[in-house]
Amino acid sequence: MSAFDQLHPALQHHIVNSLGWPRLRPLQEATIEPVLRGENAILLAPTAGGKTEAACFPVLSRMLSEGWDGISVLYLCPIKALLNNLLPRLEYYAGLLGRRVALWHGDVSASRKAKIIADPPDILLTTPESLEAMLVSSRIDHRWLLGRVRSAIVDEVHAFAGDDRGWHLLSLVERIQGLAGQEVQRLGLSATVGNPEALCDWLAGGCQARRSVVNPLTEGAKSSDVQLDWVGSLKNAAIVISRLHRGEKRLVFVDSRSRVELLAMELRGLGVNTFVSHSSLSLEERKAAESAFAEGSNCVIVATSTLELGIDVGDLDRVIQVDAPFSVSSFLQRIGRTGRRADVARNCLFLATTEEAFLRSMGLLSLWRSGFVEPVEPPALPLHIYAQQIMALCLQERGIIEADIERWIGKMPGFKLIDAKQRSAVLHYMLETGILHSDSGLLSIGERGERTFGYQHFMELVSVFTTPPMVKVFHGKQELGEVHELTFAVGKEGSPALLTLGGRNWSTTYVDWPRRRAYVESTELRGRSQWLGSGQPMHFTLCQAIEGELLSEEIPEGYSKRAEVLLEQLREEFGWLEPGQTAVLIDSERNATWWTFAGAVFNAAMADALGDLADKVSSDNLAISLSKVVDMTRLKNRIRRLLVAEDDELVQVPLDAKFIQELKFSECIPQNLLDAELRGRYSCNTQLETIREARLDLINVV
Repeated sequence: MSAFDQLHPALQHHIVNSLGWPRLRPLQEATIEPVLRGENAILLAPTAGGKTEAACFPVLSRMLSEGWDGISVLYLCPIKALLNNLLPRLEYYAGLLGRRVALWHGDVSASRKAKIIADPPDILLTTPESLEAMLVSSRIDHRWLLGRVRSAIVDEVHAFAGDDRGWHLLSLVERIQGLAGQEVQRLGLSATVGNPEALCDWLAGGCQARRSVVNPLTEGAKSSDVQLDWVGSLKNAAIVISRLHRGEKRLVFVDSRSRVELLAMELRGLGVNTFVSHSSLSLEERKAAESAFAEGSNCVIVATSTLELGIDVGDLDRVIQVDAPFSVSSFLQRIGRTGRRADVARNCLFLATTEEAFLRSMGLLSLWRSGFVEPVEPPALPLHIYAQQIMALCLQERGIIEADIERWIGKMPGFKLIDAKQRSAVLHYMLETGILHSDSGLLSIGERGERTFGYQHFMELVSVFTTPPMVKVFHGKQELGEVHELTFAVGKEGSPALLTLGGRNWSTTYVDWPRRRAYVESTELRGRSQWLGSGQPMHFTLCQAIEGELLSEEIPEGYSKRAEVLLEQLREEFGWLEPGQTAVLIDSERNATWWTFAGAVFNAAMADALGDLADKVSSDNLAISLSKVVDMTRLKNRIRRLLVAEDDELVQVPLDAKFIQELKFSECIPQNLLDAELRGRYSCNTQLETIREARLDLINVV
């Protein structure tokens, strides 16, 4: 009996006759048996590889064979746009079998949610934040609504696992299991991950059911056409885009909302039919742009990573990357948007506008050619998520005793690894500070907890990440999107702030600060929207790959003539580099630069440890810069001592380092544990082991 034959007969019928599929794809075929056996699994396939169907078909088969009713399947996504995109497809598949699908997130109306509560569907598409809002709501009977869940499908699972949203998601699944009174099957979908077995263990947590990684070999995979060009500015990038691939549909990724807007303006000025998509545009604006782009042919859509996660914008001809993402995983997601037609190879053109971006592109492509993909590494010691979950359980259960906290969430992997004394210390600190209140052992939200998190029915509790203060922008009654509040401090005193949004220029007429709304009118003057944020810390392996490319003498395949010329110039500039060496360059003004190629985390820790040896110390992903060094011999000796120190002896990353975001719910944790959590998250073990083996050289430069 084939795997297909094991599916429910009704589903077999509709796959062959209603869908007209002659066969299933390799991943879809390979997933049937483990899912029907109830195993937890990670399903891996390139973008557009049929992962959604691979998970949903055998789950629907179980639903029919085992008589599941009510909300028996949760389909969880990292972003609302992906849920919106999936809804019609899943509604069609389920509808063929007499089953229903519904959508629940922040943009779904209250009346629609009321209908879901009154008459639950079989499959609910939602986000972790919306699921949390359901669990803490006093207006929902959680056991009746969610107590029949049998399976949780997590789309783009790698996007969750690498940060605290992953710990939050797993905590929610644990609580759903508590309501259901049995294990919930967990299926994770991903196109790109470097450590799938570890990710599967992370997702399965304390479940007893078997676990599998389903990653079948695909035959006849097409080669990819990847090129790197040096253009030197965003304006030049627009000129190249306007002249290349005319008549084709092009998706352009830019890793900054403000630069998305600027590039869109440049392209429109060059007569290119251009659309825009990023998270600060209103839902209506994004949908209109994505629909128009999907239906067009000779056009460009400029987007941030919002279009990286599988949202369908039709068949693409080209992907263009302005500068570079910060991981191979992200690059694979983006190039995977192309090559869906038999006549089109997967392709990506990198257009570097700065030398820093060129170096990152160079290292990224080197890792990609070697087959490397970053491992997904969940953040250590999620104590602040533990605090959030205690408060959420107090609301969900209308009060909870201490022993029951472990029953609900104690098996969640992130919490299981935290020492019991530390977990207890968090709970008692929350009681001491009034965040929690105890009445004869029954825990509830205290007065301080009410003041801090009680706004709008405790909506502050449903999200585990901090969002910047944003202002919604309106043109008349039409909402254009939102920008950071600092946008309105750009204009000179007495003059209106100018901004760019939706690819157009606007002049501010009025800002309603209490309601956080701004009203604008069209203008010919150029504006600039501001968002807080900085470049991401690069993975240690990526930084090392950049050094490797600078040491190499070969010209990689796919470099343009301009890129070749810049590469030769950079190799000449870094001519002092030698294999097995870590070097400090010293000039006649007593300035020093230590080129570690070790990443921002390691460099920030080292910069802090060297701070007393110079007037000013700064660092980035590749180097540490010291201005007016007091004594070069002391500097060399200090570096030697730091490199042989044990990791727990090393001066840690300074807590105000620009790439460390403030932990939400940190007020629930005593300072010593907060420090321990941050130290656990910004360890320098790998970097130390590599760099301490290198020869330390001080090189004088003129």
